[in-house]
Amino acid sequence: MATEPPQSVAEIRAQRNALQAEEDAISFVRRLAQGRLDLVQDEERRRASGTETPVGSLADRLADVFGQQHGGGSARPPRETNIPADHPLVKELDELCEHYEFESLENLDSKSLSELAGALSMFEKSCSQLRHDLFEKIDALTAALVASVRASGAGSVVKDQ
Repeated sequence: MATEPPQSVAEIRAQRNALQAEEDAISFVRRLAQGRLDLVQDEERRRASGTETPVGSLADRLADVFGQQHGGGSARPPRETNIPADHPLVKELDELCEHYEFESLENLDSKSLSELAGALSMFEKSCSQLRHDLFEKIDALTAALVASVRASGAGSVVKDQ
C-alpha cells in the first residue's frame, strides 16, 4: 500500500478553504429551508388558532416570523457568502418548494401543508448532516495544518488565513 506524500501547508489550506466555502453554501441553503419551514409552521399555527385570514401585510408577517428567536446561532465569525442560484442544493430546495406549492401555502389544504412542512424538515436535516460531515473534514484539515506548521519549526505564533 503506497503512502501519500505529505501535503504542503498551502495545499492543506486550499483544501480547507474549499470545504469551508461548500459549508457556507450548505449553511446558507439550510437557513433558507429553515425560513421557509418557519413560514409554513406559522401558517399551521394561524389555522390552528381559527383565524380565517392572515393578520397584517405579508411584510409584517414575515418580520414577525423571522424576528422570533430560534437559538443562539453560530459561534464562528461570519464569512462573506456568495451562493450561485444554480448551486445544486439551491436548485433542490427550489424544486422541492415548487413540487409542494410553497408559493401558495395559504391556499394549501391541511394535508398538503403538513407534507410541505415534512419535506422542508427532511431537507433541513439532510443539510445539517452534510454540514456535520464537512465540519469533521475541516477539523481534520485544521489539525493537519497545525501539525504541518509545527513540524516545519515555525514560530509559536502563526497567522492562519
